[in-house]
Amino acid sequence: MNRNRSAVWGGLGVFAVLVALAFVSSSYHLFQLTMLVVYAVAVLGMVVLTGYNGQISLGQGAFFAIGSYVTAILMANYNWPYWATVPVAAAASALMGFLIGFPALRLGGLYLALTTFALAVAVPQVLKVDALSGLTGGVQGLTMDKAEAPFHLPLTGDQWIYLFTLIVGGLMFLLAWNLTRGRIGRAMMAVREQSTAAEAMGINLAGLKTRTFAVSAMLTGVAGALSSIAVQFVAPDSFNFFLSITLFVGLVVGGVDSIPGALFGGAFVEFLPNIANEISKAAPGAIYGAILIAFMFVMPRGVGGLLSRLARRARKPAVAAE
Repeated sequence: MNRNRSAVWGGLGVFAVLVALAFVSSSYHLFQLTMLVVYAVAVLGMVVLTGYNGQISLGQGAFFAIGSYVTAILMANYNWPYWATVPVAAAASALMGFLIGFPALRLGGLYLALTTFALAVAVPQVLKVDALSGLTGGVQGLTMDKAEAPFHLPLTGDQWIYLFTLIVGGLMFLLAWNLTRGRIGRAMMAVREQSTAAEAMGINLAGLKTRTFAVSAMLTGVAGALSSIAVQFVAPDSFNFFLSITLFVGLVVGGVDSIPGALFGGAFVEFLPNIANEISKAAPGAIYGAILIAFMFVMPRGVGGLLSRLARRARKPAVAAE
């Protein structure tokens, strides 16, 4: 009980700090913070799928693209309000994830990773098809209008987009937290540890795996929708397979089975390329790789694993005192 209470207060504290940053940050930094939350939600989708259910996916960039394009198409072609597109993008991504989840019933490990990687490679090419260019904009992409604060709130467009993204992102983290802490979460972890034993205990492996893929895709699709709203532009080349690899890196850095760690994974995805470029404009990729190797050497279980270890150490003196 005390552990859950501490987690709740810690989450509320982090959320309050992030809200406060909306009023002290420049437009450029607000955009960076917005993208941090976007990537954190995308990484969160991988935490649910890989960290809790044990299914390795290298195709999350495809779901990110689907969410982005659903929002962009509805806003640019049909003049939908930005907020109304997010649930539709979530539903479309969840449906695609559910369909992709069926191959996961027969595949696992590296074979599933390779299958989902093929999806990440294929989706950007499909978006460029001439037959769909009237809808997707083809290779030129789509441009949307910038979202403005509603109800005449005294906020700039950048502040409102950041706060809107933060609110939606907070709801996604709350959803994932409740899901993984309940009966479904325990079933997911049982499948991750030993699927045969889990099935013997009565867990429906097929239903659980497909639903988990759907939830993971939904979270990543929401991140894609929020990205479109923030960037106000989508194009197929923005969603190449490297995006899936980058999100996977964020998963490992944040902690594969850590929900709070997804926030650190998002920060790593957003800020490390800029840091590497500032250190060396001639070879930023080399700097990126070196920092990543050093990071994994120091924190092999990611930031989430480090925080969990520190929390356990902090609780030991309290238990000993009792």
